[in-house]
Amino acid sequence: MSGTSSTSQNQSSSVAPYTPASTGLNGILGSLSGMTGSAGTLNAGQSGALGQITANANATPSNTSTINSGVLGLLNGGGANNNNGAISNNLGTLNNGIVGQTASGANIGANSGLNNELQAINTGVTNQVNSQFAADGRSGSPGNSMALGMGIAQGDAPVIANQYNTDTSNALNSANNLYAAGNTTYGMLNNDQTQANTNFTNGIASEANGVTAENAAPNAALTAASAQFGIPASQLQTLLGSISPVAAQFGTQTGQANGTATMSQAQQLALLGPGLGGASKLLFGA
Repeated sequence: MSGTSSTSQNQSSSVAPYTPASTGLNGILGSLSGMTGSAGTLNAGQSGALGQITANANATPSNTSTINSGVLGLLNGGGANNNNGAISNNLGTLNNGIVGQTASGANIGANSGLNNELQAINTGVTNQVNSQFAADGRSGSPGNSMALGMGIAQGDAPVIANQYNTDTSNALNSANNLYAAGNTTYGMLNNDQTQANTNFTNGIASEANGVTAENAAPNAALTAASAQFGIPASQLQTLLGSISPVAAQFGTQTGQANGTATMSQAQQLALLGPGLGGASKLLFGA
């Protein structure tokens, strides 16, 4: 025969700090507890700084119209193409003027000033040849005419050839100048277009920057308002983090323990013995 029994036990204990350290701990806790009264509020320096930030934010002027105008200007090229018409007109003036005409060869042999020079040569040759033949009594003779023609040809040919070479050289130089002017013009136009494209790209970026700039004032006010709550809250959080770990080491701890035990027959009889003896006396009168 065997049996079981159950037990229940309540326990409590109290933990105290190391005695020599208790004075210091109590002083620290007392100081921390004294700080909680001001932890939820702003001190004078904090309040003044946040007030100035808020005032600066509220006083910031709105630049919306200026920003919008600048962004729109950049998106339209930023004025980089404003002079394209004048640049193109300069090249057109060269093409349509004397440079273009000379480059085309239209002026070769068309120098009106050359006629006067040739006329002077012809007059001089004629007078000289005719005088010589008249002195010989051969004026108007076939020899006179032949000599006159040869004299005029010899006098005119170098002048005409030189002028032709000059006109041709001028035509080539003008053509080269037009070519260089065209390259310069197209280079300027291309540079203007490149700058216009750059301005357009900058305009896209400036649009976002403009929004950021426009929101600078309200963002500053929002930051100040957040700090007005955040600074006191962080102070309380700091104090709570300092006090809680220390406070958790003190106080009274309670607990309950339950258990069961199994007794042998001898243990049970030993417990029942006195009771059984008394019962026998009552039953048998012994």
